[in-house]
Formats: sequence, C-alpha cells, structure tokens
Amino acid sequence: MSSKWHHRLQSIATFFLRNALRLLFKSLIGPALPVAWQRRVVNGIALIKKIAPGVTLRRYQIGDLAVESALPASPVAGKAMLYLHGGAYCLGSSRTHRGLVTHLAAATGLEVVVPDCRLAPEHPFPAAQNDALSCYQALLARGIAAPDISIAGDSAGGGLALSLALRLRDEKLPQPGPLPLIPPWAPLTLSGASFIALQARDPMLNAGWVTKGAQLYAGVTSLDDPGCSPLFAELSGLPAMLIQVGSEEILFDDAQRLAQRARTAGVSIDLQIFQGMWHVFQAHAGMLDVSDAAIERMTDFLRMSWSSDRNDSAAIGS
Repeated sequence: MSSKWHHRLQSIATFFLRNALRLLFKSLIGPALPVAWQRRVVNGIALIKKIAPGVTLRRYQIGDLAVESALPASPVAGKAMLYLHGGAYCLGSSRTHRGLVTHLAAATGLEVVVPDCRLAPEHPFPAAQNDALSCYQALLARGIAAPDISIAGDSAGGGLALSLALRLRDEKLPQPGPLPLIPPWAPLTLSGASFIALQARDPMLNAGWVTKGAQLYAGVTSLDDPGCSPLFAELSGLPAMLIQVGSEEILFDDAQRLAQRARTAGVSIDLQIFQGMWHVFQAHAGMLDVSDAAIERMTDFLRMSWSSDRNDSAAIGS
C-alpha cells in the first residue's frame, strides 16, 4: 500500500474512533447513568480493542485479588511491569485494558501484570492503593528486584501508580523502577484550566462523570489529600517518570503541572505531548500509527531509564 493511501486510511480510522468515542463513551458514561450500567458499557466497548498477537494471558489470585498477566513470547528475564488500569476509579478491569496491555507486553518484552483493584463507590480510597501495593509485594516475593519493576498506568490508574510510588517512598519500602504514566489523573480537584477549556474538544471524558468519580473514590477523604491527589505531594526522590498526554484532553493542563512540579523536585521527567490526540489514545494500538508510536516511545523511555541505572536494558523492546 502506498504511503498516500496509508495516510488516508489512518485519517479515516482517526475520524471514526474519535466520533465513536464521543457517541459511545462520552455521551453514555456520565453521572446520570448508574455505575453498574457504566461498567456494562465499558465492558462492551472493550470488545473492539485489538489484542496484540503472540501474547499469552494468564489469570491468577493474590489472596482475594484477581490478577491478569500478559506474557510476551520471549519475555525479558527478571523484569516486569505492574500496570494499573484507568476508569475514574469506578470502572474498568484487566479485561477492559487487554488491548493496551498486550501491546505494551509485545513492544517492551515485559510481563505486564494487571490487578483488578477494588472499585469505588463500593470501595473508596485507599482500597485500590492497598490492592496495588499487595500486587507489587507479590512481584517482589517472586524474586523480581524492586528497581526492575516498572509501575505504570493510565488516567486514574496513572494517578494510582504515582500515589503507590509515593507510598513506597514514604514507608521506606523497596523503591520501584521507572514510572510510565498515560496521563495520570493526579489531582482529583480537576483544577487545571483545560478541564473547562477543552470540555467540548475532548471526545472521551465527560467532565461531570470525572467530577463524580473523584467524589466517589475520595469518600470521606479531602479531594486535595496527597494520598489520592499526588499532584499535591512532595515529589522528590521518585524514580524517572514519563507522562504522555494528548493536546485535546481535559487533563492536559494537570499533566503539565505535574511534570513541572516533578522537575522542580529533581525528578527525571519526560513529558510527551501528542498533538490532536485524546485521552488514552494509546488504547488504539494496532489500529492507529500514533498509538503504536506512543508505545514505542514508552519502550524507549524504559530502555533508557534502566540503562542509566545499571546498563542492563539491552533486552527491552528488542
């Protein structure tokens, strides 16, 4: 196929996906729809995501916590990614994120482990964080060194990944490896200017739904508590961090604020802005070139981060 026709097909696919999200996600997933029905909608939408070939899925339990592992054909020995899924802390699961997770496993060569953390409103903060910690400790118990565990996540899962890293630091527990975040929902206060300015352009996130999700997750905890809004935490001492964000999502300004605060605190930070893209566009890997490129850039970030630590990254993404 010529590059001209490929570009046209990519433009058509981008147009289709943008409008499908606006119709099927943004218009349906809102505060008026009960959470149980929102979960059904999200489970249905997940069926259109493309699973990466050559990746094996395995489900198991860590106590009461269900976990799914995405294992590439030739996994990198001694390393893993703990991936925390998004969904405003109220929706989503390892199953809804199989498309993104399997493409991450295929690109990086890492085993990607996704816990089904408890969801709000049934289980408000800090239930999900406790579950994420249990999964991290289970990886340590398998003999994987803490610096060889990358903690990643998208949206609420990105915020959860960041808050877990802060908890590990504050409780003087073994410190993880690099933190790739797509883009993290770091302040539940949603105080960035783009939350208002980009409401109409964002094809995915319903501002009312996100606001409601914040309230359900926080429960009796203040929305600006650093435990659930890590933007307001002291960020020094964290591992290298990657933030990928689309220019047309309501979390755009909050992602930039987090990057600036991390940089000021001395954290190695790579902020990658994707023009014209929406929230968690990486989930369309295997369909959109820009999504594939974002995952490749995440792979490069992991390789470089681990290389700068111990010069042992050659197998990542190879």
